[in-house]
Amino acid sequence: MNLILLLVLVIAAGAVLSVQAAINGRLGQAVGVLRGSLVTFVVGAIVTALMILFFEPAYPVTLLDVPKWQLTGALFGVVYMMVMVGAVPVVGTAVATVAVILGQLGMGMLIDNFGWLGNPAIELSGARIVAMACLALALVFMYRSNTRTD
Repeated sequence: MNLILLLVLVIAAGAVLSVQAAINGRLGQAVGVLRGSLVTFVVGAIVTALMILFFEPAYPVTLLDVPKWQLTGALFGVVYMMVMVGAVPVVGTAVATVAVILGQLGMGMLIDNFGWLGNPAIELSGARIVAMACLALALVFMYRSNTRTD
């Protein structure tokens, strides 16, 4: 796949996550954080099961064969969903999204730098640190603009 197309798809996926956060935040306000999160996972599981059934090629390894630590990623999705469902109504979609991206960037840089979880090591550079600082500053500005009373 073309690298530019792949990056566009990743950016679009990020945009969809913000829409999901806004929708789920409203749902969580109406029915509760846990119920709102449950709906997201049930619908997601059904859609994913249908996609596997109709589109996924066969693989020689099953979910029962992979190292068990690789299955823990699903638990992190639960944490993310519940936090976002609760946070978006309080701080807003933009601030919650930037905060998530800041966390993702920080952990992503650590994973890259140390080659954790079987990923190739990519050295931490000054440019990456500056990018992190810029995103942290963006979060501060966005949060402060939410609380301004001018």
